[in-house]
Amino acid sequence: MNTRDMAVDYIKRGRRCLTEAENAYNDADYPMAVRRSQECVEMSLKSILRALGIEYPRKHDVSDALDLIKANLPEWFSARIYEVKETSRDLARKRGPAMYGYEAELKPSSSIFDEEDAAKAVNSAKKVFELCNRFILEVLGGY
Repeated sequence: MNTRDMAVDYIKRGRRCLTEAENAYNDADYPMAVRRSQECVEMSLKSILRALGIEYPRKHDVSDALDLIKANLPEWFSARIYEVKETSRDLARKRGPAMYGYEAELKPSSSIFDEEDAAKAVNSAKKVFELCNRFILEVLGGY
């Protein structure tokens, strides 16, 4: 497997996570919509890092690595880099609680995340996915 194959696989997984986030939202499973949105953002961003041959940190939030590639991004992407980084950071913080809640407080995720949280997460993930997908299609010439 090469870098291109990895990038394509990651963006496809990002698309799948976005679909699952939208489905969870439609099923009123708001914590899962947040969790899958985070996974969409993570896989989508890792796809462009892979496409550029950048080794990213092995963590869920790779927003800091975007600073390494900003100069290699088209203007339509780099103009939204702040928003992308904020989305990645925000959803990475919510990743664990969206799945497990606050265990020490015996507070389930369903009492933490509501419809508004989920809608914001899904919409933000969709924006990041669309940017990354466009980048992959233009840089790699499709998949």
